[in-house]
Amino acid sequence: MMMKSDDDEGFTLRARCMARVITLALIATLQGSLFAQGSAGSEGGLEPRSLVDIPTAGMLAKGTFGFDIDFFQEGGVLVGFTAGVLDRLTIGLSYGGSRIIGSSTPVMNNVPGFTIKIRVLEENMALPAIALGFDTQGKEGYLKDLKRYGIKSPGFYVVGSKNYSLLGYLSFHGGLNYSLENSDGDKDINVFAGLEKTLGPFLSLIVEYNLARNDSNDRAVGRGRGYFNTGLKCTLGGGLTLGVMLKDLAKNGKDVDVGNRTVSVEYVNFF
Repeated sequence: MMMKSDDDEGFTLRARCMARVITLALIATLQGSLFAQGSAGSEGGLEPRSLVDIPTAGMLAKGTFGFDIDFFQEGGVLVGFTAGVLDRLTIGLSYGGSRIIGSSTPVMNNVPGFTIKIRVLEENMALPAIALGFDTQGKEGYLKDLKRYGIKSPGFYVVGSKNYSLLGYLSFHGGLNYSLENSDGDKDINVFAGLEKTLGPFLSLIVEYNLARNDSNDRAVGRGRGYFNTGLKCTLGGGLTLGVMLKDLAKNGKDVDVGNRTVSVEYVNFF
């Protein structure tokens, strides 16, 4: 009889904990509430806090919380919990891993991710909303040998968001970030930008381009083209928003495949 190793038991325990978190999040989405809004479409009512991977200046309102679940390649799952502490202050934690769905041994992220965002300027007729943030959660699986995620975490960032009325709403987002995942020696400041166009009351098209200037040296995962992502988000009501994304359309991934179809679930409600 084969005996389980300590590593196998550790993976099993973490996978069970992850399954419980996912189950609780899905139960919450099924409970429903009077908070019948979402973050997509001209009548969604909630500010989008991110597009596909890049952050926006969007915030959670004070006294609300958000559950976010991302499903990505190789059975990957990332779960996040975010809270609106103040109208201009949002904090959150996240954790996940690859191969959680399926029969393979899970490969969990090295540590939980932490995020904090502060909006320093509200949007007005002339100026965009501007937020400062810190986020250690990267996207795709964690690459232990390289001590980084497939898509590096933002780290420290500043982002601006501006909305215009155009057959619904047209929103532009852009900013700079400095990732702490720089063991590859690439410590460049990165640039990112994106837009959201509402397609009716409950549907939005999102497009983003992460230049990945901090992932372009000889030891990089990417080819120096940057990451071009797109997708659709739909408000389902009850604080629930569903997203379907296509990532790395420019085929930037070199040694690691980060181009894939992902699904995101966002649930927002009051405490």
